[in-house]
Amino acid sequence: MKEIVAQLEAKRAEARAGGGPDRIARQHAKGKLSARERINLLLDEGSFEEWDMFVEHRCNDFGMDENKFPGDGVVTGWGTVNGRIVYVFSKDFTVFGGSLSLAHAAKIVKVQRAAAKIGAPVIGLFDAGGARIQEGVDSLAGYADIFMENVLSSGVIPQISVIMGPCAGGDVYSPAMTDFIFMVKDTSYMFVTGPDVVKTVTNENVTHEDLGGARVHSQKSGVVDGAFENDIEALQQIRRMIDFLPSSNREKPPVIKSFDDPDRRDMSLNTLVPSNPNTPYDMKELIEKVADEGDFFEIGKDFGKNIITGFGRMEGSTVGFVANQPMSLAGVLDIDASRKAARFVRFCDCFNIPIVTFVDVPGFMPGTKQEYGGLIKHGAKLLFAFAEATVPKVTVITRKAYGGAYDVMSSKHLRGDVNFAWPTAEIAVMGAKGAVEIIFRAEAGDPDKLAERTKEYEDRFANPYVAASRGYIDDVIMPQNTRHRIVRALRQLRGKDVTNPPKKHDNIPL
Repeated sequence: MKEIVAQLEAKRAEARAGGGPDRIARQHAKGKLSARERINLLLDEGSFEEWDMFVEHRCNDFGMDENKFPGDGVVTGWGTVNGRIVYVFSKDFTVFGGSLSLAHAAKIVKVQRAAAKIGAPVIGLFDAGGARIQEGVDSLAGYADIFMENVLSSGVIPQISVIMGPCAGGDVYSPAMTDFIFMVKDTSYMFVTGPDVVKTVTNENVTHEDLGGARVHSQKSGVVDGAFENDIEALQQIRRMIDFLPSSNREKPPVIKSFDDPDRRDMSLNTLVPSNPNTPYDMKELIEKVADEGDFFEIGKDFGKNIITGFGRMEGSTVGFVANQPMSLAGVLDIDASRKAARFVRFCDCFNIPIVTFVDVPGFMPGTKQEYGGLIKHGAKLLFAFAEATVPKVTVITRKAYGGAYDVMSSKHLRGDVNFAWPTAEIAVMGAKGAVEIIFRAEAGDPDKLAERTKEYEDRFANPYVAASRGYIDDVIMPQNTRHRIVRALRQLRGKDVTNPPKKHDNIPL
């Protein structure tokens, strides 16, 4: 028996060694952790149970029958994050560059299916060179098997991807179908085709970083939801994020004991909105002063900065925050902001997370760039997302809510459950100056008359009371009471039960 146990331990040691100490040392030299080191940091200590440690590829072409490693370039299994079950796979760049074979793919699919069956999140740690060319179509089949599970699990369990090294070709499409993607600065990149192919086809000279680095995707393309400084920070932040999420769509959001008084008033909010309607202020300050203990996990903070999305808690229970940001483009809705917020709203609705919306929006961004880019359809995505959402929705208008953007931002007309406004709110078709120039264009040559008309328009419409008189606003509240009123609104909405008409699925304007 001792010999059998020794043999098992020897095989385990061989598998845990990955591509060997030299290749692991090269990972470290690049500022990257090994596949198993990453899992150990992500999961609770001692909780990881590895699956398929001894799986090997079955390819015999190009000398591959003499080149095999146990585990075949990916470490899979399950463990816990703060006591809650998660499933994980971590690509091992030290083995065949983390490239995907059919056996490698089967290991990932097994984890995906188990997570969907049990109802637990899947976290993928990517550090790979794409398809294993020696396997040909078998490698492509493996990718498609993974993609299929991504699609079937969408809206059923949270799926999170962390790009921690190269991620190219087929490898980028699985992350693209997951709920959230994060990258590590300077050591990771993702693109469909690499710089060499780009050079051949389009004659462009571009580096890996400029083509698909963390800066590009977190700030320009919006493909990823955040970029972290190194592997350690990325894994610690994913642990933090998991605490906000339910394990599946069968659960309500997790509740964590809060020591923050739900009736807490914050007098500083009474002066948050400047007296000058054109002066910006930081909407993130409102979110942090309303959320439990000021804890806010922002999603996509470097992309579409004119809108803020992220998770916080009220009375210990997770909520999703969506807020216009006057500090960036005056909080206007454009293509990037609409896409970003729509995806976040739909995630919250999939996983039973109530949505709190803070509104200060002057309208949609004008201009040929926006129109040529399809602002009509992209803006409609956010409208569609708020309208279809059946989770509790609480909205607070702090200042401007103009035109169609008022409708879009979780208004009463899109089934907003409780809609508040601050006394500083202005709910109108447009700003007073623009409205007067249209209504009284015949008086355009008389500045004094226009000023009088503008004052008249402001007195009539630059306030929340017209909307309140129609029942579109449920109450005008003092800013200092915002946390207290949102907490009470969410409390009375806990039993909300609304369903959309029966359908195979909707057809959101993609």
